[in-house]
Amino acid sequence: PHLAALVLARGGSKGIPLKNIKLLAGVPLIGWVLRAAIDSGVFHSIWVSTDHDEIEKVAKQFGAQVHRRSPEVSQDSSTSLEAITEFLNHHQEVDIVGNIQATSPCLHPSDLIKVADLIQKEGFDSVFSVVRRHQFRWSEVKKGENKMTEPQNLNPAKRYRRQDWPGELYENGSFYFAKRHLIEKGYLQGGKMAYYEMRAEHSVDIDIDIDWPIAEQRVLSFGYFGKEPLKEVKLLVCSIDGCLTNGRIYVTEDHKEMVSYDYRDIVGIDLLKKRGIQVRLISDRDCSKTLSAMQLGSVAKVNVTNKLQVLKDWQEDMGLSWKEVAYLGNEESDVECLKQAGMSGVPADACTAAQKAAGYICKSRGGCGAVREFAEHIFLLLEKVNSARKQ
Repeated sequence: PHLAALVLARGGSKGIPLKNIKLLAGVPLIGWVLRAAIDSGVFHSIWVSTDHDEIEKVAKQFGAQVHRRSPEVSQDSSTSLEAITEFLNHHQEVDIVGNIQATSPCLHPSDLIKVADLIQKEGFDSVFSVVRRHQFRWSEVKKGENKMTEPQNLNPAKRYRRQDWPGELYENGSFYFAKRHLIEKGYLQGGKMAYYEMRAEHSVDIDIDIDWPIAEQRVLSFGYFGKEPLKEVKLLVCSIDGCLTNGRIYVTEDHKEMVSYDYRDIVGIDLLKKRGIQVRLISDRDCSKTLSAMQLGSVAKVNVTNKLQVLKDWQEDMGLSWKEVAYLGNEESDVECLKQAGMSGVPADACTAAQKAAGYICKSRGGCGAVREFAEHIFLLLEKVNSARKQ
């Protein structure tokens, strides 16, 4: 049976404009679940249903196919079932739909693999995700009602200790898998049903976690970053023009060049060095006088015609794996380096080709704190590496 992953990503959002492609820890929100779906290897096709051009562009960038949904199922009042039914009407080859929510960025491929087994090998018609919660419920008393609240799942005289109570299962909205015949009858859950219990730390819902920085911390701690395990970064290579500086060159009347930089970026470089991470600089043009004036004390290579070859030489000389190399670039000449490095980033104003190749897109522009921001991102991922080692 043809199993298709389908992510519904409408352009309209009441709370956060274009939330589905808003950067979360440097990755568009929808990118987290698409990465997990692709790496699971269980889907015959992976789709994003959208009505928005920018979302379509990001979806294709992450390797998904795009179904352009009609205006009729793109309204605020439109249901997920309506959008899924429309998708099936256009794709008769699909037998099973795995509807994955874009707002669940801590989804892991291992979850999807197990769910696919439940529905393909064990014969379930529908499978949905749940999370276990230890929360005591009480009945609601509306204003003006002359009655008392009542306990719903506890005896107040004999309150459970958390370790003595298994808790209850709640839908977490991460995914809903269902066979075609069930959806065509108007159900996402029905027939022979099963739930799949996700780990609590993987159950992050952006619809609930409104505070974006908190959601980012959760994703950095518990998100899925790819098939290969993370390694501790030992080298950061940074493009000078457009990353360390804003790319502008000021020329005086006596033909001297001047550039500007952000002191926060210099602090970021110093912090990286204190953590034992080497920082090296690279440029297409001869900016040796600028570097000398900045007094960064970092190895630099200027007038470079092949940045990737220089990067490979440095990597080999230091005896590093690519997973231990980070690269911050902003131009087309940086694209191959961004693809090769284990950790890659670009400033917010980097060219389109560089943004597509990067794993992290900074909120800051080049020469305006992007180096410091990328350094902070490296530190957070180092914490994730150290946490994994302890486990």
